Amino acid sequence: MQVTNNTVGDGLVAIAQVALILGLVYFYIQWRKRKLEVVHEERMAAMDKGIPLPEFPENLFGKKEQDRTVLPLLGLVLFSLSVGTMVTLTLILPEASKHMAILPMPFAFLGAGFLAYHYLSEGAGR
Repeated sequence: MQVTNNTVGDGLVAIAQVALILGLVYFYIQWRKRKLEVVHEERMAAMDKGIPLPEFPENLFGKKEQDRTVLPLLGLVLFSLSVGTMVTLTLILPEASKHMAILPMPFAFLGAGFLAYHYLSEGAGR
C-alpha cells in the first residue's frame, strides 16, 4: 500500500477550487436566466401597450462570429513551443533519459492539426 503525503490543507484547496467552479457556473446560469426574463418582460409590456413587438435579439447572449485567426495562431504557438521543448530536452537531458524528449509530441501534432485544418478549410471555403 502506497502512503501519500497529502494534508488536510491540500484537500481544502481542492474543495475550494471545485466550489469556485460550481459557483461560477451557477452565477453564469442565473445571469442568462435574468437576461432572458428582462427580454420577456419588455416584450410583454409592448404587447400590453399595443406596440409592435420588438425583435427578439439575435445576439442575446453575446455570441459573435468566430475569429478566423485564432485557430492558426493557437496551432502555431502549440507547434513551436512543443518543438522547442523537444529540442531543449534533447540537449539538456542525460543520455539515459533522452527518450523523455518526445513527451511534447502530442502538442506538436495538435498544433500541426490546427494549422492543417485551418488551411484545408480555407481552400474548401473558396
